[in-house]
Amino acid sequence: MATSNGDHTSSEHNVTQSTAPTTQINLTGKAIAITGANRGIGLGIANSCLSNNAAHVYGIDIGDTTEDFVEVQKKYPGRLHALRADVTKEESVTKAVDKILESGGLHGMVVNAGRTKHRLALDFTTEGIEQLWSINLYGSFYSARVAARAFIKQGVKGSIVFTASMASYRPNKRVPSAPYDVGKAGVRGLVKTAMTYWVEQQPDWDQQLKQYGGMPRLAEVEELGGAGVTSCSSRVGKTFQTILSSYVYLLSDAASYTTSIDIPVNGVIGIC
Repeated sequence: MATSNGDHTSSEHNVTQSTAPTTQINLTGKAIAITGANRGIGLGIANSCLSNNAAHVYGIDIGDTTEDFVEVQKKYPGRLHALRADVTKEESVTKAVDKILESGGLHGMVVNAGRTKHRLALDFTTEGIEQLWSINLYGSFYSARVAARAFIKQGVKGSIVFTASMASYRPNKRVPSAPYDVGKAGVRGLVKTAMTYWVEQQPDWDQQLKQYGGMPRLAEVEELGGAGVTSCSSRVGKTFQTILSSYVYLLSDAASYTTSIDIPVNGVIGIC
């Protein structure tokens, strides 16, 4: 899915190191921020980024660090850091990201913080709905916008990766949560729409406007052969590894031309 932007030069028989295709996906030298990284998927992403040579990973969370988080810190001394912030408040996320910039810079943001509550749609109160949307939807928008501003400020081509949910594709009747499903569907919509508004920072934006009128057709991941669906018998371990691999790829330089893509990785809940 990585393509050349036409700015590189090479001779007929010799390709310089800077123009050689990426043959190994890693995060060498990158600083990655992950919201909701104290536990669960977020901590798994942090561990995976560090194992793929990320220079630093910053966990942004509202709660105290867990024992599991501390264990990963011990595994990678001086590379996993904890910052406290409330993703439902944009100024709180901004303060956390400013601290990261003061420490050397930011190259990728994983918008992962979220929560759910399982009950029938008719039983949700307005307060309960707003609690879920404030974290899952509004918090995602705020975190992404703060990261985008940081990238522009630094002049770097950063990556923003969101954690959505298969529940945004179809309902899970065993553990229903309509507000959660709607919020995660909104996250996917954000990737398809608002994320493209920041692409104008690309050096070839004028060419994109000329060729596509600013509305390029974005290939679906299924068309690119990248959908990850595992069988029921092997779903848990392999699916989680597929999820983590997807994050590492999207944060890496190999995905520099992968914009507004949605990678569904199914297999943990609801396929049997």
